[in-house]
Amino acid sequence: MNISAGLSTPARSSDGEVSDRPLRIAFAGGNGYPPEDSGGVQSSTDDLARRLVAAGHTPLVLVPLYGKGAFGMRARMKLRMTGGPLVTDMRAGYRVFRAWSPEDAVSAFAARTRPDIAVVQCHGSVPLARTFRAAGVPVVLYLRNVEFDELGGDPATAGASAFIANSRFTAGVYRDRFGIEAQVIPPTIDPARLAVDPDHGAVVFINPVADKGLDLALAIAALCPEIPFLFVESWRLSQDALEALCARIALLPNVTFERRKSDVREVYGRARVVLAPSQWAEAWGRVASEAQVSGLPVLGSDRGGLPEAIGPGGVVLPADAPAEIWADALRRIWSDPVHRATLSAAARSHAASPGMDAGRQFATFLGILRTALAGKDAAR
Repeated sequence: MNISAGLSTPARSSDGEVSDRPLRIAFAGGNGYPPEDSGGVQSSTDDLARRLVAAGHTPLVLVPLYGKGAFGMRARMKLRMTGGPLVTDMRAGYRVFRAWSPEDAVSAFAARTRPDIAVVQCHGSVPLARTFRAAGVPVVLYLRNVEFDELGGDPATAGASAFIANSRFTAGVYRDRFGIEAQVIPPTIDPARLAVDPDHGAVVFINPVADKGLDLALAIAALCPEIPFLFVESWRLSQDALEALCARIALLPNVTFERRKSDVREVYGRARVVLAPSQWAEAWGRVASEAQVSGLPVLGSDRGGLPEAIGPGGVVLPADAPAEIWADALRRIWSDPVHRATLSAAARSHAASPGMDAGRQFATFLGILRTALAGKDAAR
């Protein structure tokens, strides 16, 4: 389960020749997609899709349509006008297909796009994978979380040709629970699109919801009135949740809240420290990896794969440690320039380590897909 530090062996077709033809690669899952939804899964998928385009391949994304807001209303109108199960757009620079039910739309999607292989991930991945297999499309399951109740079944029975996990933690959990052996590829991070020169003005906490440690973050901020905090929405908050959050933040004059950003560089550019006090089993922790390409130290919890993401480039504390312990650790990073510089250098080094090299990660990802396709061709 070692994180790949090099290129995968190219797949060979059934006649023994190395296969390097351009591929049509579908990404499918039950999570929404920008502009209707955002988060680590969406950012990681987008990065891989952009790399595929740059390498001459064709990414095709199949996701749910939520149908809310201006974008959603336009998509609903398109669906009514066409009478089909899919609506498509090129907002991301590659084609994204949206359906009320991605599982029910797989047959139409496959007939229309003719994907060589499908990368299925997250919500509803097991029935989605089975539906792709029934349509004659080989599947690779990308294991990006450990919420088993969201999978829709046993992933070992999904008919996947291969499994990828986003951390050693995730791979170990699936091995122990389902007997699955997955190759580890952490989320790819593009420094060219994310690196900034921070102004060191605030402690940044992205995604202020309970699972991500909202209660603890508020308690830390209350204990550190001399330190400015910036809370930034990631998962779209309902109106009730937004009002409740704003009411709690209003009690803390050192905390500012802002809605989610289309460009997270705007957020990291204002940070001195990134706070990640997650209370759930993080499969990785993309926020930490994004922060570290700019040398931002991360103060995070010991939940799931988050310590892997932080590595030496920050401080890891027990998720259930008292807020006072967290506040003391934060004050030291904030106020001690030598300590902060040491962590900052370690963060940059960790972000540039072989296991986090996005080019190598992408080559490994593509190698796994080609190997899966070679196995399909050989079985004919």
